[in-house]
Amino acid sequence: MPWIELKLKGAFIYELEPFMDNRGFFARTFSTEDLKETGLNPKVAQCNLAYNYKKGTLRGMHFQIEPATEVKLVRTTRGAIYDVIIDLRPESPTYLQHVGVELSAENRRTLYVPEMFAHGYQTLTDDAEVFYQVSHDYAPQYARGYRYNDPAFNIEWPLPVTEISEKDRNWASFEVPCL
Repeated sequence: MPWIELKLKGAFIYELEPFMDNRGFFARTFSTEDLKETGLNPKVAQCNLAYNYKKGTLRGMHFQIEPATEVKLVRTTRGAIYDVIIDLRPESPTYLQHVGVELSAENRRTLYVPEMFAHGYQTLTDDAEVFYQVSHDYAPQYARGYRYNDPAFNIEWPLPVTEISEKDRNWASFEVPCL
């Protein structure tokens, strides 16, 4: 599988390799063996689907702490999103750096989000649908987040925020420890 490492160590984009014929195409979207061969965590404990009504909707920046840290595989099955991850691993050479990528139904990319990365996205289209595979069940007692507009990260979102939950709007700033 064509896994392309991003500038944040351990984060990858997966580009589909479609097999085309007169009917359309077939492509493998997930393989535990390919993930293992790349050195990535193949465990899937839960799958989630998020549907977003409006362009500009923002969800994030979410993560879970020990003992419930999670890897995420994120794809967009309808519409398009701008997906952002932040490296929260203090020992990492890319600590506190972030990267943003466009995921869309058209480009069919999958984003591999390592453990201890904050994750969030903004919809670039109305009616955007996002599918997640996660390595650990949701554990609300270990769920954490940081504000999407925290100056510590200086994320440039592509659009004005049209919708955001109160919880996401009110996460602490990075200066307030939440780990």
